[in-house]
Amino acid sequence: MTKLSVNINKIATLRNARGGELPSVTEAAVRLQKFGAHGITIHPRPDERHITRRDVFDLKPLVYTEFNIEGNPHRPFIDMVLEVKPEQVTLVPDADDAVTSNAGWDCRTHLGFLKHVIQEFKSAGIRTSIFLDPDWEMVKYAAETGTDRIELYTEAYAKNYSANRDEAIIPYIKTSEEAQKYGLGVNAGHDLSLENLKYFAENIPGLLEVSIGHALISEALYMGMENTVQAYLKRLAIW
Repeated sequence: MTKLSVNINKIATLRNARGGELPSVTEAAVRLQKFGAHGITIHPRPDERHITRRDVFDLKPLVYTEFNIEGNPHRPFIDMVLEVKPEQVTLVPDADDAVTSNAGWDCRTHLGFLKHVIQEFKSAGIRTSIFLDPDWEMVKYAAETGTDRIELYTEAYAKNYSANRDEAIIPYIKTSEEAQKYGLGVNAGHDLSLENLKYFAENIPGLLEVSIGHALISEALYMGMENTVQAYLKRLAIW
């Protein structure tokens, strides 16, 4: 079964809008795992507009499934991840002022940099993943970095799902197949939802994990968190 990791950035966004501790990021992580989530994902940014540095350290002892920390590998981020030692770090090339992640790595251009950073993480025993556009030709350069996995950036798939899902998924299938040729694990995330997840999971070969935040937290406002997590898990239970 493809694993579900829940991104809790939006919980932190809601908390920070009012100040104080409600809703609690740590309580959300505990409950999400209790409800069946296979992991917790966070994406701390330098301005701490959602997940803060304190959150990162508060969550570490509470995540007993898989802790996945996403972010642009600036030196402060690298040092924090090395100190916390999550199960997985996902490298995302987003600008500091980006509203959300909006592109995958150009691994060919940044090959030397990524090799160095990934070696640091792997030396600490942390599994690595690289955020990647659905571009099969980029996979060989991703493999050269030494990464363990790639994470498919699925915004284009989600955007075009309603118009023509068969066509929208083609580059993702091809990129995933290429990743498997190089022995890379495949994760995916960004704008996956209850509407489009099942078809994606059914068609992407070797899909190990999806990271879902915005849609899941939004749907939980209407359905409740436990029901929403279970609904996602049902869409992943396809084998």
